[in-house]
Amino acid sequence: MTRMSFGWYVGIDWATQAHHVILLDAERRVLGERAVPHTGSALAELAGWLTEVCGGEVDRVAVAIEVPRGTVVETLLERGFIVFAINPKQLDRFRDRYTVAGAKDDRRDAFVLAASLATDQPAFRPLRLDDPLVIRLRELSRLEAELHQEEARLTNRLRDLLHRIYPQVLRLSPAADEPWVWELLELAPTPADARRLTRPALSKLLRAHRIRRLAADAILAHLQAPPVWVAPGTVEAVSEHIGLLVPRVRLVHEQRARCLHRIERVLETMAGDAPGQRGEHRDVEILRSLPGVGRLVAATMLAEASQLLAQRDYHALRAQGGIAPVTRQSGTRARVDMRYHCNHRLRNALYHWGRVSAQCDLLSRRHYEVLRRRGHSHGRAIRGLIDRLLLILMAMLRSQTSYDATRRRAYAA
Repeated sequence: MTRMSFGWYVGIDWATQAHHVILLDAERRVLGERAVPHTGSALAELAGWLTEVCGGEVDRVAVAIEVPRGTVVETLLERGFIVFAINPKQLDRFRDRYTVAGAKDDRRDAFVLAASLATDQPAFRPLRLDDPLVIRLRELSRLEAELHQEEARLTNRLRDLLHRIYPQVLRLSPAADEPWVWELLELAPTPADARRLTRPALSKLLRAHRIRRLAADAILAHLQAPPVWVAPGTVEAVSEHIGLLVPRVRLVHEQRARCLHRIERVLETMAGDAPGQRGEHRDVEILRSLPGVGRLVAATMLAEASQLLAQRDYHALRAQGGIAPVTRQSGTRARVDMRYHCNHRLRNALYHWGRVSAQCDLLSRRHYEVLRRRGHSHGRAIRGLIDRLLLILMAMLRSQTSYDATRRRAYAA
């Protein structure tokens, strides 16, 4: 990273109610400080104060903050200030320069941020405003992940309830995570109701959900099997719980489907050939041409690492995604460990990219098998495969070419 020279350094200790701001000159002398409430007018006043102090030379003002995005960051970037972010763990280490007793307060943190930016600028990451479509994609991809987790939690609860009074249903759908099963539970909420189901009603249900692996007669045979014995009142209580839970499961499932559809529409818009597109727009088609990169993997990579992809920064991308190992060496002892401190959303996306590519792509499968024969675990082999795929991706982005399997070399043992 090229070091930039600034005339003023600003440290902002970010908070939910009020942010503490300290302004230093180039010699790290305090020129002013204030507490800024988290309101639009207060942030506008902060930007106006900084502009007045620097005489309008906002490009000579460097701002240090712990968060990489948000209202404060976007307000200052929009006004033309140069904003840098730092990991809070790194800031904790910088704080030790000024206190060995472990003292900590908002004013000290703001000062440490500004002073450290003046002395150790390479440790900070410059920020920029993201494209509106990238911001939308980030929100949608994170929402989809939350909905997926919520759906899994609800279906696990439903499965446990069915296991108590209605295990016949679990023989048809062990995870109880299929929409046709939820409709079946509305038609027959208890084992007694299941014995009154008719073959035409089940056939209609199967046709509506396009279920071909099961026949109505087979379902009737399962549902009409003798039920498990439970204490009196248990069936009524649990079936009431199931009746309240099923609509929640269906709602989350429908919201996730709508979220996935919107993600696909945003990706299609970004991949379009509209004039004046930014780099990440043109990168969508290249990224999705790689084996194993589906809708969610592409969306997560573009949302969580858009700047790294735009900068073609292979080393930062593999570190942010948890692919680069961590070496710990002291004297004659050396150890290489998996990187745990990373962007976990990005790491999960890269893992699934490697897992799927090893299944559907022959060259990726060979690479994975070679690493496994060397004694690597499944996870380590997947990370090695992704490391190679990231190199290929960077080369494709630099040359603006889509994936071509004929130009890829097989991995040699």
